[in-house]
Amino acid sequence: MIPPKLKKGDTIGIFSPSSPASATAPIRYQRALTFLRAKGFKIKEGILVGKQDFYRSGSIKARAEELNSLIRDPNVTCIMAIIGGMNSNALLPYIDYEALKQHPKIIIGYSDVTAILLGIYEKTGIITYYGPTVVASFGEFPPFVEQTFHYFLNVVGISAKFPYQIESPVMWSEERIEWEQQTRAKIERHNTIRCLQPGRVSGRLIGGNLNTFQGIYGTPYFPYIQTGDILFIEDSYKDIATVERSLTLLYLSGVFERIAGLIIGKHEQFDDKGSGRCTADVLLEIIGIPTFPVIVDFDCAHTHPIITLPIGATVQLDATNVTLTILTENDNPNEKGDAYDNFISK
Repeated sequence: MIPPKLKKGDTIGIFSPSSPASATAPIRYQRALTFLRAKGFKIKEGILVGKQDFYRSGSIKARAEELNSLIRDPNVTCIMAIIGGMNSNALLPYIDYEALKQHPKIIIGYSDVTAILLGIYEKTGIITYYGPTVVASFGEFPPFVEQTFHYFLNVVGISAKFPYQIESPVMWSEERIEWEQQTRAKIERHNTIRCLQPGRVSGRLIGGNLNTFQGIYGTPYFPYIQTGDILFIEDSYKDIATVERSLTLLYLSGVFERIAGLIIGKHEQFDDKGSGRCTADVLLEIIGIPTFPVIVDFDCAHTHPIITLPIGATVQLDATNVTLTILTENDNPNEKGDAYDNFISK
């Protein structure tokens, strides 16, 4: 099931599934709303915008009701998380999946929002989108905010066409700047994506934030990773010991015996504990030489810019040439195009 595409004049509903970023980072939040409105979108704020219940935006039921009210609103086309956090999984038993089945919408976010994206996909079959959040992504300064918007529209915009070979950004950043004090663009670094194991495969794209997996793995809300799937994973501010534990969970569950390909996203501010090793090194220690294609440092992560990926779509991973192509996600699988240019011209 594919939700209707986004066009100028449509309404983006925004919700706070976990952390209260609209309350703790109001300057950045307002900058994000200004950016999205300038692009031609209407905004409908959820009932918890500006609210804070210590470490979260509200109670479990209040957060679920905020999301459900946007799901049930016929005027809302896209539902975007303000940010992630730690506790989005608590909403899963209370989401109105039947309403979404009747009227599919674009559901987008990343990090802890992984729980909601995977849960909705598993319960409804609706493609969900691993991509930008309001505060973290669209509250950023140019050039990265514009690049993130470019990738966003090329997948969810009205002019999106597939197959779509994703062009990796030339520059990227993981610079840490306190959000409410940020007054400049982040320092740009030359981008490098590398092949860990060559090969070319096609399959269903599934994945998200590696640490968040542990809050839903093995539950009815986590899609079974099937033979032939292409898995993508990413994480932020974790140390190497935590990453080893998370990858080992997948290994012990037989995931690496079933998947056809693996995409490892950039790890923002990775702590190698003085080892000099990275996520790829940990993977090789756990599983040995991969029997499937693998690329490392893809830009589907907490870093800037972030590439939007459709969970449940069919993609082709060409690790040898370090490319990812979304093959089929809408009803025009044989067309190609740049949705960003088409969107801006309308």
